Amino acid sequence: MFLRGRPITMYIPSGIRSLEELPSGPPPETLSLDWVYGYRGRDSRSNLFVLRSGEVVYFIACVVVLYRPGGGPGGPGGGGQRHYRGHTDCVRCLAVHPDGVRVASGQTAGVDKDGKPLQPVVHIWDSETLLKLQEIGLGAFERGVGALAFSAADQGAFLCVVDDSNEHMLSVWDCSRGVKLAEIKSTNDSVLAVGFNPRDSSCIVTSGKSHVHFWNWSGGVGVPGNGTLTRKQGVFGKYKKPKFIPCFVFLPDGDILTGDSEGNILTWGRSASDSKTPGRGGAKETYGIVAQAHAHEGSIFALCLQRDGTVLSGGGRDRRLVQWGPGLVALQEAEIPEHFGAVRAIAEGLGSELLVGTTKNALLRGDLAQGFSPVIQGHTDELWGLCTHPSQNRFLTCGHDRQLCLWDGESHALAWSIDLKETGLCADFHPSGAVVAVGLNTGRWLVLDTETREIVSDVIDGNEQLSVVRYSPDGLYLAIGSHDNVIYIYSVSSDGAKSSRFGRCMGHSSFITHLDWSKDGNFIMSNSGDYEILYWDVAGGCKQLKNRYESRDREWATYTCVLGFHVYGVWPDGSDGTDINSLCRSHNERVVAVADDFCKVHLFQYPCARAKAPSRMYGGHGSHVTSVRFTHDDSHLVSLGGKDASIFQWRVLGAGGAGPAPATPSRTPSLSPASSLDV
Repeated sequence: MFLRGRPITMYIPSGIRSLEELPSGPPPETLSLDWVYGYRGRDSRSNLFVLRSGEVVYFIACVVVLYRPGGGPGGPGGGGQRHYRGHTDCVRCLAVHPDGVRVASGQTAGVDKDGKPLQPVVHIWDSETLLKLQEIGLGAFERGVGALAFSAADQGAFLCVVDDSNEHMLSVWDCSRGVKLAEIKSTNDSVLAVGFNPRDSSCIVTSGKSHVHFWNWSGGVGVPGNGTLTRKQGVFGKYKKPKFIPCFVFLPDGDILTGDSEGNILTWGRSASDSKTPGRGGAKETYGIVAQAHAHEGSIFALCLQRDGTVLSGGGRDRRLVQWGPGLVALQEAEIPEHFGAVRAIAEGLGSELLVGTTKNALLRGDLAQGFSPVIQGHTDELWGLCTHPSQNRFLTCGHDRQLCLWDGESHALAWSIDLKETGLCADFHPSGAVVAVGLNTGRWLVLDTETREIVSDVIDGNEQLSVVRYSPDGLYLAIGSHDNVIYIYSVSSDGAKSSRFGRCMGHSSFITHLDWSKDGNFIMSNSGDYEILYWDVAGGCKQLKNRYESRDREWATYTCVLGFHVYGVWPDGSDGTDINSLCRSHNERVVAVADDFCKVHLFQYPCARAKAPSRMYGGHGSHVTSVRFTHDDSHLVSLGGKDASIFQWRVLGAGGAGPAPATPSRTPSLSPASSLDV
């Protein structure tokens, strides 16, 4: 095959007389999204609500998650997940209809496989059936959808949208017909929140960088695009003008509370129109500040009006949750533990239960009296390292946030996490499962005891990043592939705790990308950044096997190399050689999972040695997929999103999977996995 014009020679195993006798067509196995780890709290707002059903709705990557907590308030996670997967790029904001069933979700623009920009859009969908009801604004928004709100005074007939263009266009839409009723440039400053007055849909409020705006929307209900929006600027007068106003909430008496970057809650009351007030618009009355309360040290990120009329505020720097009574009298408070980050969003659950989203991508559950415990946790930065446990449904992840996390695939929970102090890029369990090796971006690699989490070995090889670590199937050797073009080989003690340098495999002319051991533990196959396939006799002294033809019948314990005869059919036409980030053969050697640069996970038959082989293709990640691995019994596949910091756990269904598919609600026809025959 050719990559970037370079010929790559692969030898056909002697048992194959003709390529025609190899299996063709996509595999009988399919994937079903079982669980999504993580929550996008680090850089998004309007991202946490509770539906009428009691399900919690939030998003990460291109998926909107409907999560039903298990246990009592503050108790263990458990519960179940459903997923709305109609979006083609990352979801950025949510709004829940007053009926507590319909949901609006807005996505960013993104680009397609060929680098062409895709248009942002809003989906309105039914949370009970997961069916898309309306697609709003295709071609009307720029860059992405930044904020959304349903009206409340008229049973949610209207939707207000602010896009991410330079002018932050503010538009009002008829939800049932999907038509635009009014549109106006709002401000060049970022807009962080939007909302309809719950008692009067002609009043809309926006807030963000250095502003709070009160909009009057009139007419145009019968005629699309004929309505008008006029603006009154909030005047701070004697009060200090904050840099940001991230949140606001409407009180039952008609007043509005805003939370700002100075830590203040300002009360805005209605007052008669004042001709001297700066700003334009024909509103008969305007809002002015009637009270100020200093609530937090640092910014206020969230305000939530509770059913009993009290208000909750969530702090950034101080991580405090404070409950306020009438007249902004503090009633009680709680502090979120530091390792979860600041309060990003607050939602009122069933009974006295609260749900809190944090800036470190965790969802907490509990109340002010008893405190909070995590039910959903995730990474906060780009992910690259992934390995699955040799005998349990557990897997380990690491990435640019310097966290090493062990996940329990049965309970869908974080078993433990530690701070590596450096970026983790690759990992592998010892066959015993007792220890795990982790490669870092500095040439260091660590071996940790998986029970005690203690570092039992800390070694440096070179000063460049490590891209792959892999134990031999018998656990006697550890191979470490570096960006300095060398594979370092260590002999390992029976418990995996001790290691000593055995040799170095030198001969690659570019950095090591992938490697696999032979089933007998004597040989290695490796790939590099310039698309070489090399073979090494480790037992014979780390020698490079010059005659690659002699390795054509060798059996490999794992198959993660992206270049090789058995997988060359996974490469799309015209590939530049970087389109496939990760590849993994199932343990039963029936299917190959592929992670590509276009946010997709593919399943191919194994061996996959026919050019442009068909696959089953699955979306959901909002960034390049960096790694895929099957669990020890092939019942599940785990995939990592790169920049979206998401972890997807897929159930493998069909011939080699774990039995029949679980009952799932019907979805839009377009969401079924597409065959990539046209790739």
